[in-house]
Amino acid sequence: MAPLRSLERDYPIIDSNFQQFCASHGIFSAAHDKGNENCELWAGTQILSPQSIVEDLLIHDLYVLVALAEQHSTSERLKQGITQALSIIDGQHQPWLNGMELLEDAQQNKHVLSTGCESIDTLLQGGLHEGHLTELVGPSSSGKTQICLQAASNVAKKYMGGVAFFDTGNSFSPKRIAHFISQSSGPADKEANHKILQKLMSNISCHSVFDFFTLLDVLHQLKSNLRFQTGGQLRLLIIDSISSLITPILGGRGSHGRALMISAGFLLKKLAHEHNLCVLVTNHMVGGEGGITKPALGESWKSIPHVRLRLSRDHGGNICEMSIIRHPYMASGKAARFMIS
Repeated sequence: MAPLRSLERDYPIIDSNFQQFCASHGIFSAAHDKGNENCELWAGTQILSPQSIVEDLLIHDLYVLVALAEQHSTSERLKQGITQALSIIDGQHQPWLNGMELLEDAQQNKHVLSTGCESIDTLLQGGLHEGHLTELVGPSSSGKTQICLQAASNVAKKYMGGVAFFDTGNSFSPKRIAHFISQSSGPADKEANHKILQKLMSNISCHSVFDFFTLLDVLHQLKSNLRFQTGGQLRLLIIDSISSLITPILGGRGSHGRALMISAGFLLKKLAHEHNLCVLVTNHMVGGEGGITKPALGESWKSIPHVRLRLSRDHGGNICEMSIIRHPYMASGKAARFMIS
């Protein structure tokens, strides 16, 4: 996690006193386990992070928490901390909108970005929609990373937009990106092509993210940066793969992992909506009933992405098929076949 003091600059009322109050009553015991990555050691005392407080507030009795706070000499400040945490929760959800407001939002400042693959763009009526969280589901070696890399290179070149690629398993390949860019380059001398490649590669930033709590940190940092972005606007955020980060926190029977997963999903949707981003994440497949495979992350996750796409690949071949599992504008089951090299 980021240093606690840096988080307290955003939420000063959720200070060490408030967090110690929570911990002393065992309200957030799920995050107290020794070695848990969602807590910190600060001044010799185990302290919960604000993210942990917000998540656990969702599943605890607030009336009991307020009653416990009133027994302390700093009760007013503690109750203000509870109110602040609830406001953070409220801020993570979109406001209520009527049908006309939703239509206007869909029509304004929401573009479609080409993936660089004609068949996929035709299937998706142009490509990836800004403001949407799109999930690409498929088994290992089905071509998920290739599509992510191709989309990244195409957005960097065609739209001169910024791309953030969160690499969770050393899948990012700058050589592959350079290959896609050079494939679509027009005739020019070697030196000119090299300058173009340098410029376009600089539009793509890669971040190594190997655990869920690092993901939360990087997303919150990205959220702060987007408030003040100038020049080359970020157009595409890719997480390959999100399931490899979330699966480890879902173990056990408790609801804490699922609450964290849902919070991350809403944060991604909030980033997409507020900053007109295309957010593309990949997910792997797991075994289901009767040996039929299904997307990982379970029932709690499947309703979060705006768009869910399934990818498969012919055994031993280079022909892929993409089908629509869910899309707000298109019928489920539509599919397209294409070749990858």
